[in-house]
Amino acid sequence: MEPDPFWDFWGPLLLTLSLYTGIRHFIAEARYIPSGSMLPGLQVNDRLLVEKMTLRNRSPNRGEIIVFNSPNAFDSQLISKRKKGLPSTLQCVLVGFPLMNIIPGLADPACDDYIKRVVAIEGDKVSVNSKGELFLNGVFKKENYVTNYCQVDRTGFSICKTLNQMVPKGHVLVLGDNRRNSWDSRFWPGGPFLPEREILGRAIWRFWPLNRLGQLDS
Repeated sequence: MEPDPFWDFWGPLLLTLSLYTGIRHFIAEARYIPSGSMLPGLQVNDRLLVEKMTLRNRSPNRGEIIVFNSPNAFDSQLISKRKKGLPSTLQCVLVGFPLMNIIPGLADPACDDYIKRVVAIEGDKVSVNSKGELFLNGVFKKENYVTNYCQVDRTGFSICKTLNQMVPKGHVLVLGDNRRNSWDSRFWPGGPFLPEREILGRAIWRFWPLNRLGQLDS
């Protein structure tokens, strides 16, 4: 059988892309930290390994750092303000490939992913005060990974929103470790809780920079 020049060239490339996409979607992928919302533990441009299999079989635990779909993809109020429909799955997959997001019109906020920490799970009575301090089921939660709290003036005013609700079934509450500068559950207009179905995986390991290589705290 004579070789087919088309498949000789495109076959290995398509197979490589298929394997890359499958591994990235179902098993694990590398991510980088684009903002300071998880300071001081996670620095801008840190590289992390996000594992995707565990949370297919169980709900997340308090303290785990997770990656999830942008609120722009599931928050009802944010969706209602869109001038066009939500992007297709294919569009979001293409945006995830290197350099593809520079194509005009391809990138979309609903295709973005977020990284935050799970601080409360279903059934928890959770309160977050104006400083960003956390209370679970009426008990103050000491969070060693939080150092940047919201500033509160002498009258008790803060730009950070407060919260006092029970986490509904199938949802979690997620906050950034940098309480002073994180667009997290406190600020989502359609409601403060993240549906578990929107979770993509959990960040478990920092592999860059090498001087801070290691497992992530939970």
